[in-house]
Amino acid sequence: MPDSMQKKFDLIKRGEKKPTPGGTVTFIGLRLLDLPLQHALLSGLGASLLARAGLAPAFPPSTTLIRTGVPAIDGLGHPTGALLLAFAAGSTAKQIYWLTRLSNESFPAGAAATVAFFNTLVNSVNSLLFLAFATTSLRSPPALAIPFLGVEVPLSTVVGTLMYAAGIALETVSERQRKAFKDAPENRGKVCKVGVWRWARHINYFGYSLWRGGYAMVATGWLGGLLMAAVQLWDLSTRAVGVLDEYCSDRYKDQWMQFKREVPYKTVPWVY
Repeated sequence: MPDSMQKKFDLIKRGEKKPTPGGTVTFIGLRLLDLPLQHALLSGLGASLLARAGLAPAFPPSTTLIRTGVPAIDGLGHPTGALLLAFAAGSTAKQIYWLTRLSNESFPAGAAATVAFFNTLVNSVNSLLFLAFATTSLRSPPALAIPFLGVEVPLSTVVGTLMYAAGIALETVSERQRKAFKDAPENRGKVCKVGVWRWARHINYFGYSLWRGGYAMVATGWLGGLLMAAVQLWDLSTRAVGVLDEYCSDRYKDQWMQFKREVPYKTVPWVY
């Protein structure tokens, strides 16, 4: 079959509004299971796995720089480990909120498991890279002294945290604005061109790439964070945007072509 006649692969059932409770339960369950896994990795399991692989740890397993009085938190050893766990929890909450409150499209169990597994895999790699001496962000220059914690924090950790927060906020705001627009009866059959959607046609993908890059930067430093952001942005700007462009061109016809003329940027506002 000619390429032009082949339907591009997409995990989301675009335009299909049927409830998929199996997919919802699968996604929520697997995303929640990621949290105890990341906690285990950051509080001892990860160090054990690195030792078995013959890799040096970033800091001794007995490190206790967190003293909150809460064993589950103090057991993480280093404040950056607690920050990475918070990132895992924040992204899980954001994605569950998206599925249960903002998305109307079908999400079968197989697709839900694939997306959940990908997120857990990337989070786990980040945790292990942080714990390994060769790849940890703790060796990323320059460092900033944090007097009340008694530790030095790499500047890349500060920048990565800001990227994570900005990305989560941008992705959530964009999806809320689109949901509100689509729910209004007078907007039925119209392209969403309000709010941050005037910045780029797929602005939510920029938000996702931003927080994914920030997460990796806090774990591994400048190079890992920038590489992750670039890879995610490249993938979404080619594969995912291609799928959506085909779908929207078919659904909105001339409206979509006009939107592309009005907003020439695919994902990165005023850049690309």
